Amino acid sequence: MSLDPKEYMHLVLEARSLINRVIRHNLGDGVLFSAGTDTSIIVYEAIKYRSDLPTLTVAFKQGDPKDAQYVKMMVEFLKLRNQQTCVFDVKEALESVPRVVRALKTFDPMDVRNSMSIFIGLTCLKERGFSKIFTGDGLDELFGYPWQFHLSEEEFCRKQLDMWAEMSFSSIALSKSLGIEVKQPYLDFEFMDWAKKLPIKVKINMYNNEKYSKWLLRKAYEDILPHDVVWRPKAPLETGTGTAALNTVLEDQYTNVEFVEKKKDILETDDVQIRDKEHLLYYEAFRKIFGRPSEVFADSTSNNAKKCPQCSGYVKTRIQFCRICGAYPV
Repeated sequence: MSLDPKEYMHLVLEARSLINRVIRHNLGDGVLFSAGTDTSIIVYEAIKYRSDLPTLTVAFKQGDPKDAQYVKMMVEFLKLRNQQTCVFDVKEALESVPRVVRALKTFDPMDVRNSMSIFIGLTCLKERGFSKIFTGDGLDELFGYPWQFHLSEEEFCRKQLDMWAEMSFSSIALSKSLGIEVKQPYLDFEFMDWAKKLPIKVKINMYNNEKYSKWLLRKAYEDILPHDVVWRPKAPLETGTGTAALNTVLEDQYTNVEFVEKKKDILETDDVQIRDKEHLLYYEAFRKIFGRPSEVFADSTSNNAKKCPQCSGYVKTRIQFCRICGAYPV
């Protein structure tokens, strides 16, 4: 849908003023920096108040981290003096698994894989003496994900309401486990209240014949930040950091025979369906720490919980997603 600037320019000005304000009210002393649209805007506004703000990017050594080229672009553009990249390998990834699983109480591969990078990044910043870390959490939930692009307006509104009712962010639990704090400007009540009321046409719209989420915020900063950063397509955390490779890299943790035997035993004894070797690795950590999902997440009919057919734990969900094992739909 093509919009006349008169339809949204007042919102552009509102967006810039509001984002600056919520960042000022939620100042961090470091940033987990992916150089996506979300964190690039945060850094741009935050250095107005802390010119030497440290930024840290996380990269998996055995992966193909896509964030690197955008980080380099933003470091040069904003002349960031305290940028570091925390590179971790398979050994460090494996060492982080029990701590991530314990903090999040899940063995969902996507969640653990993504949260691993956050945990390692937060750990690196803590070791450098920082205790209030900016993250870009919230924009995708407030403005929509690419997988929602095909929905009608009515369906999109309904999905957003369901998502807002359940949205949670692993950075909060991970930071608590480390004894530090995350600063999330986009989750400031004032910003969320404003964003939730925006018309869909400024949340998701077209640019150069492609559909983008966070359209209004991209328009607000397209003449301020580098074009390739502002109009960077949404990239999952696992793609940006390179941890998407873990699914393949972790294959050698079990032989094929071991995997088949363990998968069978777990199904028989715990009533849990294991999907692949990465899933097995995270489940074994979960099982050792917490026990069977059916015992840890027992029936809670008073809260309208439903039993997950893949892990036998009970979950309360409007979006049909099991936060315990990652099954969808449930």
